[in-house]
Amino acid sequence: MPIPQLRDNPDYYSQKKDLVNTKDKFPSYKLIHSQVLQDCIKRVKLAIERWFKADKSGHKLGRPRFKKTSRYRSFTYPQIKLDCIEGNKINLPKIGKVKLIQHRPIPEGFIIKTVTISRKADGYYVTLSLEYKSVPALTSEVEPTLKNTLGIDMGLKEFLVTSEGESVPIPQYYRKSQQRLKTLHKRLSRKKKGSRRWLKAVNAVAK
Repeated sequence: MPIPQLRDNPDYYSQKKDLVNTKDKFPSYKLIHSQVLQDCIKRVKLAIERWFKADKSGHKLGRPRFKKTSRYRSFTYPQIKLDCIEGNKINLPKIGKVKLIQHRPIPEGFIIKTVTISRKADGYYVTLSLEYKSVPALTSEVEPTLKNTLGIDMGLKEFLVTSEGESVPIPQYYRKSQQRLKTLHKRLSRKKKGSRRWLKAVNAVAK
């Protein structure tokens, strides 16, 4: 039997081009924004590259694992409209306007570049990546002096102490919630794995 010519291995660009055929075969993919799908392919590309290439210390990461829909916890819009936030709502392509609790206002002159939606145990979070084009370029002409230099000392008793004598205490969020976490773990160990009460206890521990 004659051996046919081997096809080129699929890469990031060939899979991006093939998204049109994917949408024809799986109509549900049309409900997802095209740039979100392209970002998923980019994530696979980066995961494969990390598997084959070692980092600076020579350490290689493990083989990428297939993620089911239940394990896929975030997606990213690489580009979004500048006026996507209107009052207490954010306008997400293919999803629509979603109610938003804004952590702090966006400073003047900053532009929203990317938006990442992440699913946590206590709800969904929106992470905005901002760009400020008016940042001056760093030059070596500035000489360090006592007026333009600030020293920070990280310690065990205090979170940090500045050269001006200002100290910030350690929050110790984990230690404050350790006793509560111990109780929730005990409740989880008594539940039957896979049951509704077990899932409820898992969610409580995650929160």
